[in-house]
Amino acid sequence: MTTYFNYPSQELQDELRSIANQIVAPGKGILAADESVSTMGKRLSDIGVENTDEHRRLYRQLLFTTDKEISNYVSGVILFHETLYQKADDGTPFVKLIKDLGILPGIKVDTGCVNLMGAEDESTTQGLDDLGKRCAQYKKDGCQFAKWRCVLKIGKNTPSYQAMLENANVLARYASICQMNGLVPIVEPEVLPDGDHDLERAQKVTEVVLAFTYKALQDHHVFLEGTLLKPNMVTAGQSCAKKYTPEDVAKATVTALSRTVPVAVPGVTFLSGGQSEEEASVHLSAINSVNIKRPWLVTSHYGASAAEAWGGKVTRVRAAGQLELLNESKGLTVKLPLENTLLAASRVWLPPKATLLRLTSTKHIPYQSTTRFVKIMFAADSEASLGKYVPGTCLFAVETGALERIFSE
Repeated sequence: MTTYFNYPSQELQDELRSIANQIVAPGKGILAADESVSTMGKRLSDIGVENTDEHRRLYRQLLFTTDKEISNYVSGVILFHETLYQKADDGTPFVKLIKDLGILPGIKVDTGCVNLMGAEDESTTQGLDDLGKRCAQYKKDGCQFAKWRCVLKIGKNTPSYQAMLENANVLARYASICQMNGLVPIVEPEVLPDGDHDLERAQKVTEVVLAFTYKALQDHHVFLEGTLLKPNMVTAGQSCAKKYTPEDVAKATVTALSRTVPVAVPGVTFLSGGQSEEEASVHLSAINSVNIKRPWLVTSHYGASAAEAWGGKVTRVRAAGQLELLNESKGLTVKLPLENTLLAASRVWLPPKATLLRLTSTKHIPYQSTTRFVKIMFAADSEASLGKYVPGTCLFAVETGALERIFSE
């Protein structure tokens, strides 16, 4: 590695640094709306909706026409190529709607994983060939940042040296190309939770993968102050017999990051990585509370659960879906105008009596006695709701009189 190279121009450094800092502003997170056509098909299928161009557009419109208040909790939205060029019913481009909300548009730029020859079911990510041309166009069309995902698996002999080196170099090349075109790269080396490995094994693998990644970023002279890291939380394998507390996960995660991620990196935006929204929310709260130094801003990068509240009904787009999205983004108990608001049946949830009693006693539950439903805002975990940046608030409804029946049991 030569010791002679050029830093980006001061103007470009300032631009990249500013964008990165806006994305990880305290109290805000990133909304992942970058599902591919096939992934959206699975999501729509789960709620009984056909995967058509129009249904995908309507779902995206749901996300991007929500109340402007969401900008207090969401800093950026990652889009898929198709979504970037779609428009609302009135002809307004989605990108303009996002900007009008005070949110930065971003774009997914990788084109998927391909197998590595000779490896044990390991992969690399493709899409570098025309990346420079695409990034230049995306910047011109309003995008301010990009995302690229690489995947590594934990097994008896994996991740291999080949896989870690290859994926690190791919991420570094992607980051360099993005910065050349004025886009902040979100670097995502995801260690999958598949397997029966314990927490210690997951932590060690994460540390090594991140070490490979930042060595490659340095080799490619990537301007770290203009990047963000999107890592997995360090969790045991999903088939691991031993169960760990949120505090265990938080300690392992922050320790792994503190050993490998340079302080020049502005922020870390966690992905949920196979966890439920509730699990990820509780773990993120614990990460923000653990007594280990964190020199970077920490936030979330979760997908919207609004699809379930939407159910494919155009009339429910504003009535149900947007209320759900706003609650998920906030994470803490919120107050919204709930009169005449419908709620999709798939979101109806009756919590345990003890939970309702506890939340009621702390005034977390507003009771709407004059409406058809009792509308309740409830954080995934009452203790986690006290965390600084906790997404994942669930919205549910019970029929009038149900609370009385529960309390009288």
